Amino acid sequence: MRVLLSTFGSRGDVEPLAALAARLRELGADVRVCAPPDGEFADLLAQVGVEHVPLGPSVRALVTRPQPTPADPFRLAPELVAGRFTTLAAAAEGCDVVMASGLMPAGTRSVAEKLGIRYVYATFQPVELPSPHHAPPQRPGRPFPPEVTDNEALWDLDAEKVNALYGEAHNAHRAALGLPPVADTRDHVFTDRPWLAADPLLCPWESRGPLDVVQTGAWILPDERPLPADLERFLDAGEPPVYVGFGSMPLRGATGAAEVAVEAVRAHGRRVLLGRGWAGLGPVDGRDDCFAVAEVSHQALFGRVAAVVHHGGAGTTTTAARAGAPQVVVPQIVDQPYWAGRVADLGIGAAHDGPVPTVDSLSAALTTALAPDTRDRARAVAAAVRTDGTTVAARMLLDAAGQGLACQTPGRRHGPNGRS
Repeated sequence: MRVLLSTFGSRGDVEPLAALAARLRELGADVRVCAPPDGEFADLLAQVGVEHVPLGPSVRALVTRPQPTPADPFRLAPELVAGRFTTLAAAAEGCDVVMASGLMPAGTRSVAEKLGIRYVYATFQPVELPSPHHAPPQRPGRPFPPEVTDNEALWDLDAEKVNALYGEAHNAHRAALGLPPVADTRDHVFTDRPWLAADPLLCPWESRGPLDVVQTGAWILPDERPLPADLERFLDAGEPPVYVGFGSMPLRGATGAAEVAVEAVRAHGRRVLLGRGWAGLGPVDGRDDCFAVAEVSHQALFGRVAAVVHHGGAGTTTTAARAGAPQVVVPQIVDQPYWAGRVADLGIGAAHDGPVPTVDSLSAALTTALAPDTRDRARAVAAAVRTDGTTVAARMLLDAAGQGLACQTPGRRHGPNGRS
């Protein structure tokens, strides 16, 4: 069985595919992954023994470019569509099933259609899936009219936005392959039965709506790397520190983020551990109560810190929850406000109000996260987070390919009555 997995996005989009790919290989499948060309993603996929097919431009270069413009997404969208009809199409030759995820993978289903192979769409968060229970995420283009507040009407406008970004290029490439045009690129990509690769406790799906969502659980890549010796020494030198890191977020507009974080944490009498990430956080002075690390195993680290301050990516939120670490989420974009809200609703931490922390606002959020009852609740939730998501998804994907019934294999599926 040959499987192609595809995504375009940051590490939070690539690492779950590495996890699924590793499990598929254990079950005997031949797997390759289309993902951005960034070296860290190539290394990640090499670690699990999976072929990496570079697709699209460097994500890090896109995210960290100094002066992004509103026109950039309208240049990127057709470039990504073209790559799927060329690079991805070549990688899909001889495969039995292709699964798409990440930034609106317009074109992937069309390639599968032309090749006569099965197609599955998966997302790691629910925000982009149409539902009467929530509004669409913000996308490039004209803002929604302020007088339109009905969620279903907003989702109709969202479909128009997706067509404006991807529709022309998508249908032009379909026509070149002799395929008929599609009127709604977004719904064509998502299908009526998308997969939601997120933990059902951390991320419950309210199923009344147009989609029959199949929830597999989160796709977690085991990370058994030991922590660096200098980090071990810092951890052992005092009480557990507060970890502050924002992953692949450059924190535009948050001038002096490291200084703010260090001062807010010190106000609680805690030591500080900074994750450098794409924001480039680093020590602000020579005091020995602050330490900075590059990319390390969060699975090994988060159980040893007093709290985790982060951007609210699906993977970081899930890893901190599994570790029983209280969280402060400082959301930046897309689904991150959703995860901030879930952390607060579950009582396992605090949702920071807005993307730019101040010393006072971050200190206030830490007051909640560092409270003993928050720690107790975080530990209780940790025991309930599932760890079998990749096994569920891998078996479903192989069954879908073998039976020709993409997304219809039994799993933790949500039907019309909302039961799993």
